[in-house]
Amino acid sequence: MELKVIEEKCTACGTCQVVCPFGAIEVKGNVAVVYETCVSCGICVEACPEQALVLGELPTTGVRLEDYRNVWVFAEQRDGMLTKVARQLMGKARELADTLGAKAIAVLLGHNVDNLAQELIWYGADEVLHADHPLLEHYRTDAYTKVFANLVQEKKPEIVLFGATHVGRDLAPRVAQRLHTGLTADCTGLDIDESERLLLQTRPAFGGNIMATIACPRHRPQMATVRPGVMRALPEDKSRTGEITRVEVDLSETDLMTKILQIVKEGKHTVDLEDAKVIVTGGRGLGGPDGFKLIEQLAALLGGAVGASRAAVDAGWISHDHQVGQTGKTVHPELYIACGVSGAIQHQAGMKEAKYIIAINKDPSAPIFQIADFGVVGDLYKVIPALIKEIEAATAGTAV
Repeated sequence: MELKVIEEKCTACGTCQVVCPFGAIEVKGNVAVVYETCVSCGICVEACPEQALVLGELPTTGVRLEDYRNVWVFAEQRDGMLTKVARQLMGKARELADTLGAKAIAVLLGHNVDNLAQELIWYGADEVLHADHPLLEHYRTDAYTKVFANLVQEKKPEIVLFGATHVGRDLAPRVAQRLHTGLTADCTGLDIDESERLLLQTRPAFGGNIMATIACPRHRPQMATVRPGVMRALPEDKSRTGEITRVEVDLSETDLMTKILQIVKEGKHTVDLEDAKVIVTGGRGLGGPDGFKLIEQLAALLGGAVGASRAAVDAGWISHDHQVGQTGKTVHPELYIACGVSGAIQHQAGMKEAKYIIAINKDPSAPIFQIADFGVVGDLYKVIPALIKEIEAATAGTAV
């Protein structure tokens, strides 16, 4: 995007010239001038006290922030069933809307999914905007983008949330582009700056090594995709009431550039860590892929799932769908057993909400022990077999 100057706003104060790290902007006479060395980093845009600098096209009319109200959730559904992340986001939208004194509204797109509208109300929605059309039965980028973007332009929500699923990650940026607003991807935290009515969007950056909090002060709606599992769905409350509004859909095959010929379900088994009550995770301390055989044995005895740290996944010892952490999955099990996991802050971010944490590590100074409820300092190749033996004996009704 090209940096441009709104000349009628510029007061030639020189702030932009001072903060530019590339020397690409200079005050000449009564206005700032941008040179070709500008890389559109946006530092001067944020620093300008007069809001006289913009990235992109010069605004023809200003955005009236006060015209935008309410918190929207894209209620993603597949095969007539709400996704887990839709319910999770509905709970978060309820919280954000209560803070802002606004409504939590679900946007449901599909065909013959009327029953889901009432379900969304049970999970926290004040209102459901329901767009029903045969061309919305299966997700298609152009169809969903047109309907959703048109709704936003008409209703003017203050905040719009999408799940960071393959559908949400495809739809959200296209909607944001049509609306000329910002989008923060893969958020792990959402909060409200009540004084400015700003959505504070927190997400990992630089490979998960830092957490960045991003705000969108000058454009609406404020949009974010949110990683599945990081928010908690509210308990289903069938006593809740709300409004279901039918949305007229103006859509035809001529509007669409794609046609669905066949839907083929992926045959690969994926790990459902988000719903697992027990997770046994292996880390770098396993020393190699064979160590996961022991992890799998323990997990099977406990009726749990197998997790992995980023180090184990990056080493190629196990597939990415097992990864727990900022760049993996966020989990909330009843019991989390970390075996040979050092417990870097990026890993803790994905599992620290577990009810009970057991750490097994031969390094007594490993960070994982700082959050563990129970810690075992020792060689996991001795500790885990002994633990398996005890569990098997207890299952058989005998003591070891």
